[in-house]
Amino acid sequence: MSIVLTPFARTRLFPREPRGNAIQDCTPEDFERRLNAEAPERVLPGYAPFCRLHVHRNWTSTRCLTVPITDDNRHLLRSAYEARSREELPVLVRWFEGVEPPVARWLVAILYSREQLAKEGAPIEADWGIVGCLYTLEPEEIPMAPITMMRNALGVEEGGSGVPLDRDAYLRSVAFWERNANWRP
Repeated sequence: MSIVLTPFARTRLFPREPRGNAIQDCTPEDFERRLNAEAPERVLPGYAPFCRLHVHRNWTSTRCLTVPITDDNRHLLRSAYEARSREELPVLVRWFEGVEPPVARWLVAILYSREQLAKEGAPIEADWGIVGCLYTLEPEEIPMAPITMMRNALGVEEGGSGVPLDRDAYLRSVAFWERNANWRP
């Protein structure tokens, strides 16, 4: 099985201007090489048959992706309308500023099959493409954000995957994201 880092994931996980909330102490090439050379601790099913998650122990200083919302930090939440790429429509997002989460224990690589990436107009030569990565304390998936689920349901032409909305998964996601938020340096 071969794995490559997709251009979409490369810009988000390894931005040109280094960010504290991206992958640390690792080049994109080293990350890709490690995921090909090292068997994951766990393989989790993704939200659709073309998606799987490979759970690896964190070998970097990358910090957790999310922070629990408390009465003490709620005032540090920010929001704006943003798009992940030029092609996508902006959506409402929120994040913390001024918090420092713990170093993640796990890196959970999100992989899409070659066939799905071709369908989305992002062909790859490998069997699987890395489309994202979660940085967590537990070797488990963080629920996909509700807006990402909606974007996926809109279809490939709007930056999604074409997977219909799963109401129960959506409600689990809302429950998680009501209590947690991403962070930015």
